Amino acid sequence: MKKAIVLSFLFLAVWTTQAQELKWHTDISDAAKESLETKKPLMLFFTGSDWCGWCKRLQKEVFQTPEFEKWAKKNVVLVELDFPKRTPQDEALKEQNFNLQQMFGVTGYPTIWFVQPEKKEGKKVNLDALGNTGYVAGGPSKWLEVANGLLKRK
Repeated sequence: MKKAIVLSFLFLAVWTTQAQELKWHTDISDAAKESLETKKPLMLFFTGSDWCGWCKRLQKEVFQTPEFEKWAKKNVVLVELDFPKRTPQDEALKEQNFNLQQMFGVTGYPTIWFVQPEKKEGKKVNLDALGNTGYVAGGPSKWLEVANGLLKRK
């Protein structure tokens, strides 16, 4: 009986943890729609997921921490704009990511842009840049300090 109770709690803990994972959008239109509804800016994460060592380090040291998860849920809508070398990617997604890379002048990875979508005439949405950053040494507290400084500009 004790074993069944322990297993039940273990299952519940794993299920709860998975249910609370952060949502990373890959479609900028969906992310902008959520951003406009929630009034939260977009956090655009330009990455090379299968080759960029600094991107992997940023994910491990910051984005995969409870401190970042709590902050992100409260403050931003997350968007991953990936530029993999070995992982296949849909052509429409490649084109979207390339266009955003050009728009924001991204030349290195990781690059993170904070932007505020603004709905213009009709259905057109403009992205108002708030600022950008990349890898920041010192873990989540140092990275979030930089991010909060950029978000205060809005």
